[in-house]
Amino acid sequence: MAAPADPIYRAIATALDTVFYRTIYQDVARAGIDPVRHYVDEGAREGRDPTPWFSTLAYLERNPDLAGANPFYHYLTWGWREGREAEPSPHGGAFLWQGGAAVGDRTWRYEPDFAPVPEPHAAEPAPSAQALAQMAEAFDAAFYRAANPDIADAEVDALDHFLQSGWREGRDPSREFSVADYLELNPDVAAAGLNPFQHYVLTGRIEGRPARHNLGFRHQIISRLAPIAERQAAAALASAAVAQGTPAELQAALEARRGQGLHVTFSHDDFTANVGGLQLCLQREAAALEAREVDHLHLFPVLPWPTIRPDDSAAPMGVIWNGAQVGAFAAADIANALRRRRAEGEEATDSFALHNLLGHAIGEVLQILEAAGLVRGYLWLHDFTSLCAGVHLMRDDVADCGAPPPASGACRICVYGPRRSLHMDAHDRLFAALDLTVVAPSQSAYDTWRKASSAPQAVRHRIHPHAWLGPTPSQPPLAVPGGPLKVAFLGMPSAHKGWPVFAALAERFADDPRYAFLHLASVQAPGPPVDFHRVSVSAGAPLAMREAMQALEVDVAVLWSLCRETFSFTAYEAVAVGAAVLTGPDSGNIAAFAAETGHGRVLADEDALAALFASGDALALARAVRRAPTYDLTFSALTIDLLESA
Repeated sequence: MAAPADPIYRAIATALDTVFYRTIYQDVARAGIDPVRHYVDEGAREGRDPTPWFSTLAYLERNPDLAGANPFYHYLTWGWREGREAEPSPHGGAFLWQGGAAVGDRTWRYEPDFAPVPEPHAAEPAPSAQALAQMAEAFDAAFYRAANPDIADAEVDALDHFLQSGWREGRDPSREFSVADYLELNPDVAAAGLNPFQHYVLTGRIEGRPARHNLGFRHQIISRLAPIAERQAAAALASAAVAQGTPAELQAALEARRGQGLHVTFSHDDFTANVGGLQLCLQREAAALEAREVDHLHLFPVLPWPTIRPDDSAAPMGVIWNGAQVGAFAAADIANALRRRRAEGEEATDSFALHNLLGHAIGEVLQILEAAGLVRGYLWLHDFTSLCAGVHLMRDDVADCGAPPPASGACRICVYGPRRSLHMDAHDRLFAALDLTVVAPSQSAYDTWRKASSAPQAVRHRIHPHAWLGPTPSQPPLAVPGGPLKVAFLGMPSAHKGWPVFAALAERFADDPRYAFLHLASVQAPGPPVDFHRVSVSAGAPLAMREAMQALEVDVAVLWSLCRETFSFTAYEAVAVGAAVLTGPDSGNIAAFAAETGHGRVLADEDALAALFASGDALALARAVRRAPTYDLTFSALTIDLLESA
């Protein structure tokens, strides 16, 4: 049972709306249960919402990597910093949003359509003038506004915002002080409900209490890890509540056909609604199918799962037909619909591709393919799902593991170790039942997979990159020497992509006039002093990142992935505009690409990265110094390319 001293309890207590929770969930109010404790212990797993502005199920659906974690805790501690978005609760109709863009700047007017259950709350005494002066001296208003874009341009006093609501929302008052860390390190302060920054300024620092953890972001990742069994149980519970469509509805949808051929794809989510490299690949494959007037059936788990789903579990599958969402259906109904289509006796060449099987039960996959009469197809290595539940091959999500033998101690100590055999056995079943060609987007990805996989040695394989560099008709004008070195991070600001490493670099050299730090992505991560530029790459705008980097004249891309990337669009996009790539030794294809082509440097570790900038040696990577050529980018149509070349 969650207690006030628990880190998750403390974090959620700062933001959970107890009036909303008691009002919406009358069973909690009648039982007299602490709403925070109920949400931590049961409510999150039951899909209940902690505030009018946060939907538990929507956040899990948007972020399949969080299956089994407490979604509201993740959002408060990491999600909003990573640019992950929260959707309003469907139960929040009586709590109307007045405006604003993020937690802390959303104002709710309560218009009851049933009686709320209030909770007595003693007002916190206002700090004295002397205390305010001391906090103002330690408070970094510029940092606070930069770290919280929702108030950056608002006409509010930054310190007043922090004292009124910011600290309860987990916002930090300076780079040197962490609200979450201080509460975790000092349970007496958390239990008393005190403002941690005020306590630190007036008392804590005199007592020698640390202002934040000094254990680094890897420690924070490990401290949040939930056992795989718990994540599976949470996913199963959430999936059981999903409403399913009828066989008649599915059959009616599949009657709208483009042509005589059918291509079936499987992945871990809805590629039309989510953002990422794999989703972009599927968008391109789908666009090629549309151009060829071939029907496309895409199947995915409606709600995210942390592993391949065991055959003895039940969950509906999402169906996308020719780019349109159809609904959620049982695997047996999908198989029956495909069996009826096959019985119609059309002359067609059908195909399939397995892009990612997280959330799929292998028995259901085989049932559906058998019903469609499909045996020969493709297994893509977008990641390493076929080797482990830890699809990035990162021990406890913090360090490359190299896929050691499943029975080894190096594997058993990892949180993913207990479910590794589930993934390997499942894919062995696929190789035994189907005629599969393994497709890797890079040689380094295939080499990693082949070394660790238990698949037959004779299985066919292809190396088929997602993109190619080619000659460009005309080179842009050479960059003019002078000005700061423009150093960019490209894409989603997630830990396994190396965002914390880049953020630390930007903070360390924030006041160094030799460097300017930029972030180009579709979502912004508040916190480090970087210049953010919103860039969204899609099948309809494939060159958006390249064009943005060209316009900004980016000199260096820091692509410090902590995991073995099977391919990196951002590396190719950086080189296409003449930027140099800086990466580490564990980044898989990024390191191989940078080393083999000479378009960047592979540094030994994070200390070597920092030393490169401290010494000024990084300045030799400026475009004006290197006079690097630029390239055009050509993109793959993925499985369609393979089918046409077969």
